[in-house]
Amino acid sequence: MSDSHHANAFLIDMDGVLVKGETPIEGAAEFIDRLHDSGKPFLLFTNNSKYSSESHSTRLSGMNLNIPAKDIFTSAMATAQFLINQNSNGSAFVIGESGLFTPLQETGYTLTKENPDYVVLGELETYDFRAICKGVELIQDGAIFIATNPDEYSPGKFSIEPGCGAVAAMIEKASGKRPYFIGKPNPLMMRYALRTLGTRAQDAVIIGDRMDTDVIAGLENGMTTYLVLSGVTSKEEIKNFPYRPTEVFGSVVEIFP
Repeated sequence: MSDSHHANAFLIDMDGVLVKGETPIEGAAEFIDRLHDSGKPFLLFTNNSKYSSESHSTRLSGMNLNIPAKDIFTSAMATAQFLINQNSNGSAFVIGESGLFTPLQETGYTLTKENPDYVVLGELETYDFRAICKGVELIQDGAIFIATNPDEYSPGKFSIEPGCGAVAAMIEKASGKRPYFIGKPNPLMMRYALRTLGTRAQDAVIIGDRMDTDVIAGLENGMTTYLVLSGVTSKEEIKNFPYRPTEVFGSVVEIFP
């Protein structure tokens, strides 16, 4: 059990921390209730770009996890901010689900198959091979390759599912061009999320289940890092990395804000 009264705010990963696929992790609902009761601001902070923040909120409410859309920040939202900051008059060909299309459409970004400035890849519910081939062709013709996150796999409704990073590797091999990943552990994602939360890195705790994205992202941005073992990382695997989280927990059931 950990008392986190020194923390002023929390960035919380979703997959492997609060849910596994479509199943809530034991104690997650009570943890969210404790957060609400504490009055401390928090942001659900996920590389998962399949769903919009509204869809994530609806999906989570069906698992008794009451988190409004305003408290959810996705790698797709960070990607939309990045594209607007880089080229507000640009255009993109998107390979992904509604969670990626929605923030791009909300910013008014131009989506096209004709000579786009960017090819943008997110997680896929079903693999549209024709869209992937079109993306390869556009990248070879000069479009910049952007991917929402580098996660190669994640817990899903079919157990472990290939992630955005796995599909990006396939497109990279076919096109000869490496993608620029926006999501964790990219410091851009961290800065966008902290700005949304309205707090400083040194005052925040990041809670995640991955050493290679959550913990390293928090560490390199000066945050306190909590690793939970309810997702993809086992206790034995921690020693494979040259850095350590601030604290390790079995799950969020052990964390008291």
